[in-house]
Amino acid sequence: MLNTLSFGPALVKNSEVMSGIDQVEVDTNFGNHSIQGNQPRTGVGVLGNNHLLFMVVDGRSDGYSRGVTMPEFAQMFKEHGCETAYNLDGGGSSVMVFNGKLVNKPLGGSKERGTSDILYIAGSAA
Repeated sequence: MLNTLSFGPALVKNSEVMSGIDQVEVDTNFGNHSIQGNQPRTGVGVLGNNHLLFMVVDGRSDGYSRGVTMPEFAQMFKEHGCETAYNLDGGGSSVMVFNGKLVNKPLGGSKERGTSDILYIAGSAA
């Protein structure tokens, strides 16, 4: 085994929004915390030809972003043409950095939250 990942739920499969994602109630990593409602979210989708689409939605910020529900997040991936998409972590862990720069406004202002799990993508030096 070279790599293994654990996340979810699946949002899109075969280019269709997964049924039942509005019923997922418990984030088993932290006990009985609902992951429904308008929340900050991070996800990854697969487009044709194995291209990846990374998406982050800020939330819980009055006047800036309310966040999105799980079905709304799934629909966003579908509308961008993803064949498959998965929900990653959310809430204060929804942080995205591209080329060394923070590209969203995570909870907690300009401070990035320390996390133990990340998805790191790097190209090879050419």
